[in-house]
Amino acid sequence: MTPALDVVIPTLNAGATLAATLASLQGDLPIAIVVCDGGSNDDTVAIARHAGATVVTAPAGRGGQLAAGALVGDASWILFLHGDTVLQPGWADAIRAFTSRRTNIGKAGYFRLRFASTDPRARRVERLAAWRSRRLGLPYGDQGLLIARALYEYLGGFKSLPLMEDVEFVRRVGRKNLVPLDAKAVTSAVRYERDGWTMRPLRNLSCLALFLAGMPATAIARLYGR
Repeated sequence: MTPALDVVIPTLNAGATLAATLASLQGDLPIAIVVCDGGSNDDTVAIARHAGATVVTAPAGRGGQLAAGALVGDASWILFLHGDTVLQPGWADAIRAFTSRRTNIGKAGYFRLRFASTDPRARRVERLAAWRSRRLGLPYGDQGLLIARALYEYLGGFKSLPLMEDVEFVRRVGRKNLVPLDAKAVTSAVRYERDGWTMRPLRNLSCLALFLAGMPATAIARLYGR
């Protein structure tokens, strides 16, 4: 069966979370999964292959890995998804609804963000992400991105950036062309629990402000030790 969707997942030592991500993609929607690995030294690649995913490699860096993974498939739609994000029930129906509308060929969809945490502060960050996505047109990569291959290629694809590759790309898509999907993506809260539910968003906001002000992503990465 020809896949209706290519799912591209960039990974780097994602063994602790990848199996759950891949399991959440099981269902009746014909898909092909491409895992683009950046040089993992854990069991990431073995997990991906065991799940039937095509595995390719690229230099570490999410932007370059996303771009390399997108080159592998040939489905007319692509879903870019992080390796620590689990799609919730209803995701396939939401994708069908989006891709069935001819007018969406020039748009991109993203999921509603949820964190794998019961901390009340996680709900505040989720609301901030929803506002940022809706009002500023800046959904982040952990919300997934669904886009027609033709539009993705027309826009030039992801750039090989050390960070902000998601922001840089969705700005080319355009705020008016970004549509929330009627399903949730639950992403890992590990980095927020490690760095703090206040400090991590402030750090992200600082990176975003510097990038929008014109600072190169490579300089921001050096500033924040990436």
